[in-house]
Amino acid sequence: MSSSLPLPAVPSRTALLEHLVHTRIAGHVATPRENNLAHYRELANGNRHYWLGLELGDRWSDEQDVLAVMAERVGVSDDPDHRHGQDTIDPELTVGALDRAAAELRKAAEDRKRVLFATGHPGGLLDVHGTVARALRSAGCDIARVPLGLYADEGVVVQFAGVAVHERGASLWHTHSPEPMRQILDAYERAGHGMPDLVFADHGWAGCAAQRGLDTVGFADCNDPALFLGEAEDTLSVAVPLDDHVADPRFYEPMIAYLLDAAGLTDA
Repeated sequence: MSSSLPLPAVPSRTALLEHLVHTRIAGHVATPRENNLAHYRELANGNRHYWLGLELGDRWSDEQDVLAVMAERVGVSDDPDHRHGQDTIDPELTVGALDRAAAELRKAAEDRKRVLFATGHPGGLLDVHGTVARALRSAGCDIARVPLGLYADEGVVVQFAGVAVHERGASLWHTHSPEPMRQILDAYERAGHGMPDLVFADHGWAGCAAQRGLDTVGFADCNDPALFLGEAEDTLSVAVPLDDHVADPRFYEPMIAYLLDAAGLTDA
């Protein structure tokens, strides 16, 4: 559940860049190069598990095209001969994406939009989503509620602090599957509810929402290329590159503080 502890002081851009590198949210991240390339290859070969709910067709069947987008939008090495060892996320690209995400949040607050939050990384990103949800609620937005009784992937879709998650075996589940988000959106349609104006999510939750035509801000790691391809094709509004599960979730707090300040929001 989202923490009620106050966020740290808003860092300057320079201080945030240093923090992202120090905590390995960006910079020299933990995900190895060989894992990144293996995932790019799986996506290019049509493995839909790696499409994160997007419909990519045969547009990204060349692994080198995927690598080129990831180098441009995430900051991984663009050297196709770099096959093993360290890979990177450019912290400047992370902060630039946070600035674009802040613009989406600012518009949502100004227009009192209905916003849906969801995460497949509750161990790392639940507080990120929950704190932003709380700030938008305080700004007058309607935080979309998840209907009761939704099941997906042998688990149930539940909600903590306004954030949809996947619960299975009495535990919050790490999942990149688009199915939980699909169940939420299908339930809204069955009930005749309007769709959210904005979705703030990650991985398959974000990909599924974007594929359904919803304005979507999504987080993803450097080994999950689909959201960045979706952004390149203008299917996804913003894709934020970051390591999505660093040593301690509190390491994301300065990033949240920066995001909310850039959006003109407060952690109420």
